[in-house]
Amino acid sequence: MYINEILNTMNTELNRIMTCLDKLDEEQIWHKYKVNMNSVGNLCVHLAGNEHQHFISGIGKQPMIRQRTLEFTADKTFSKEELKKLLKYTREQSTAILNRLSEEDLRKAVRIEYSAEDWIAMKERDPADRSNGYERELQLVLFQVCEHYGYHTGQIVLLTKLLSGTDKSITGYKH
Repeated sequence: MYINEILNTMNTELNRIMTCLDKLDEEQIWHKYKVNMNSVGNLCVHLAGNEHQHFISGIGKQPMIRQRTLEFTADKTFSKEELKKLLKYTREQSTAILNRLSEEDLRKAVRIEYSAEDWIAMKERDPADRSNGYERELQLVLFQVCEHYGYHTGQIVLLTKLLSGTDKSITGYKH
C-alpha cells in the first residue's frame, strides 16, 4: 500500500536523524557554519513543523500550530532529547492519521494552510496573493512531504559527518 511505503521511507529517514543526533553534542546540534545556513537543530524543528502542518493539520484536520519562520531562527530552543521526542511524537501522530486513510482517500484533495506571515515570508509572491496555502491531491501531499523529509535528512547526515569528524557510514551504505 502506498501509505505504508511513505511511512516506511520516512521512518528510515527518522532513524537516520536519530543516529545523527546521538553522534552530536548540544553545541554541535545548534552550530551554524554560516549565519544564513541551518543547524541540525533547525532542520529537526523544521521537519517536525512541516510534517505536523501537512499530515496532522492538513490531512488530520487538527489545529495548525506551526510557525515556520521561527523554525529557522530557533537557537538552542530544544535539547537533544527534546528534539528526539518532538520528532518521534510528531511521527506517532502522523502514523495514527495516515493509517486511517484508504486507497480511495489518496485521490481526494486536501488543503494545506499557512499563516499569512509564513506564506509571505516563505518565498517571493505577488503581494495580491492572499491564498495562504494550496490544495493538492492527498497522494501528492504524501509524496511531497516524504521527499522533503529525505532532502533535509541528507543535509542532517552531511552536517553530522562534518561536525563529528566521522568517516563512518550513518545511513548504512558505504558511499
